Amino acid sequence: MTSPKAESEDREVIIGRGEGENESCSGFQGLKFDFGSGSKSRTKSFHPPIETHWCLNSSPGKKASSSIKSVLSYPLAKFRKSKSLKMILEGARDPKDKQIVESFREMLIQEDLLPPKHDDYHTLLRFLRMRDFDVSKSKEMFQNYLKWRKEFRVDVLPKEFNFTEYNEVKKCYPHGYHGVDRYGRPVYIERTGMVDLNKLGEVTTFERFIKYHVSEQEKTLKVRYPACSLAAKKHIASTTSILDVNGVGMSNFSKPARYLFTEIQKIDSCYYPETLNQLFIINAGSGFRMLWKAIKAFLDARTVSKIQVLGSNYLSVLLEAVDPSNLPTFMGGNCKCSDYGGCLMSDRGPWKNPEVLEMIQV
Repeated sequence: MTSPKAESEDREVIIGRGEGENESCSGFQGLKFDFGSGSKSRTKSFHPPIETHWCLNSSPGKKASSSIKSVLSYPLAKFRKSKSLKMILEGARDPKDKQIVESFREMLIQEDLLPPKHDDYHTLLRFLRMRDFDVSKSKEMFQNYLKWRKEFRVDVLPKEFNFTEYNEVKKCYPHGYHGVDRYGRPVYIERTGMVDLNKLGEVTTFERFIKYHVSEQEKTLKVRYPACSLAAKKHIASTTSILDVNGVGMSNFSKPARYLFTEIQKIDSCYYPETLNQLFIINAGSGFRMLWKAIKAFLDARTVSKIQVLGSNYLSVLLEAVDPSNLPTFMGGNCKCSDYGGCLMSDRGPWKNPEVLEMIQV
């Protein structure tokens, strides 16, 4: 994805290949941001999509399929026992990444900082990537993550939290997962311009909405990504998101809006790092572009590098990333999901297929 240039007051942002990257740690070349020629030049590493090294071998030039039919063509019992299933769910690991992840893991174990349920290769890799493979900073971030999970009672949310106002919330905050992108990642769509925060405050509380958001993040990690991995026959570990900001401007960034935005952004950045592949912001008018200057102040540079702000002529860009069959008609695609009351109510994707879910449970 091409990163947008920062506004002139933020100095020009130039993206280029990183030089002098610590290859013994990263396992790949990152990118760097050069913040102009101000008093002090600052650089920040950016890494390619997290799935870069997690593809199964395929025929040269053969396009990856996002259909679950290719996976389900195998007899279920046979596929359950195959090495391919394990490789898809675990991902092919880059040797250089694996070396530092294992070192990080051993350090956490020795310091009694790695509960068995969180002893997961990809989780540790995400925290390392978020801190540019700085082990000390990754350790601190991981400790904060474990502390937050305990305080927020994340592991008991499925038993203790029932979001009964789900349908009412969808009416005043249109959003949802819908299909996959061309790589096989889940697609999240939000019609931000149609959000009514006053109505949202009547049907739920912000605290409950944030709990709902966390429960959805957990479902994405535990169900959506594994299901998409099986459907695409390669490891999937990030989301492509689309926000429709038609009509959004400075007046929308009220105190309640800032609170909700900053709380969700903090959770996503600190506790679910490296799960965003790309964010397309569409229908951005002049009002939103002014607001964007303020919003960027809440985002780290790594996140900003994954965001593309587009006007009303966005469709050609979206279609490069998402097939029309996985885009709702209100965004220029072909899907209506009329059987489910609309695309944003359907939660359509490989994670809804019973056979795929059965394989994940196995």
